[in-house]
Amino acid sequence: MSDTDDIERIRKQKREQLEGRDGTSGAEAPENPVHVDGESNLAELTSEYDVVLADFYADWCGPCQMLDPIVASLAAETPAAVAKIDVDANQGLASQYGVRGVPTLVLFADGETVERVVGVQEKDRLTALIEKYAPADAQ
Repeated sequence: MSDTDDIERIRKQKREQLEGRDGTSGAEAPENPVHVDGESNLAELTSEYDVVLADFYADWCGPCQMLDPIVASLAAETPAAVAKIDVDANQGLASQYGVRGVPTLVLFADGETVERVVGVQEKDRLTALIEKYAPADAQ
């Protein structure tokens, strides 16, 4: 095999990895929120899915409990993967993302932080944020 053949083979493999097996970019998001435990778990999630909505919450937080059914419906109804991150169990991760109050929602697109909202939000507002960053073929 020549160097050119090797390069083309590697390009083809990379293209297939980026496009996914079905020819679309990214994996299909889970229909239920995914509980994240630690930085590597969140990094894996944000690299696997095009759009990830991370819900930094605490069990004792009333507003977090109010937001919980909205977040669950976003997981089921939007192309975003939804991550649930307990700030008490993941204080370092919460600190890394500048979470000072709960609930805090951080939106990732293509592995990068693109939006941050604090407090209970209406479902329509969160849906609009997700759709703003979701690939056209996923909407």
